[in-house]
Amino acid sequence: MAAATNSAIDRAALAAGLGALGLENGDRVLDAFGRYAELLLKWNRVYNLTAIRRPEEVLTHHLLDSAALVSAGAERLEGAEKLLDVGCGGGLPSVPAAILCPDLQVTGIDAVGKKAAFVNQAAIELGLKNLRAVHGRVEKLRGEWDVITSRAFASLEDFVTLTRGVLAPGGQWLAMKGVLPEAEIAALPAFARVEEIIPIEVPSLGEARHLIVLREFPEEVSAD
Repeated sequence: MAAATNSAIDRAALAAGLGALGLENGDRVLDAFGRYAELLLKWNRVYNLTAIRRPEEVLTHHLLDSAALVSAGAERLEGAEKLLDVGCGGGLPSVPAAILCPDLQVTGIDAVGKKAAFVNQAAIELGLKNLRAVHGRVEKLRGEWDVITSRAFASLEDFVTLTRGVLAPGGQWLAMKGVLPEAEIAALPAFARVEEIIPIEVPSLGEARHLIVLREFPEEVSAD
């Protein structure tokens, strides 16, 4: 069963990569990641969910890259109950997060209906009861989430501005970026401040990655 489930990607490389990130890499996780990669590659042939189509690149640029966000943000995710993945696309990082954090309720949102539909189908086929996807725009979403993530969704300014209304009190934003986005950090609105910048090394990727951790701060009121 394991070999069939993980035929799309190199199971040993996946296990090694997850292990290097300090994440669970037993059969449950490997089977789920392998099946997810298989679904992503299959749907991608018809629905163009992602520009990456080679199994070896799905492993590094999608699975391990998203897992690295979970690893780097582990301290922030500990104790969180609800995570919102904005611009979830084909479920990155929402599907890996749901696999690796079974006690976390993960919601993905995307403005493209076929992408949200794929994430919901993946949740069904992988048995991920803690994962769902919503088709829509985040600025019209209702609810509150402890952690809000993005991976190549928008600029930091747009990310925090569009999602401010659904961030729970005391919640945090986790934005995965490539090269350190100094200009985006400088352009942040006054209500959002960087709490930590975590450099990330994604196994076998060889590209710069940084996790930007942000919190909401009360805006100063001028005393006129």
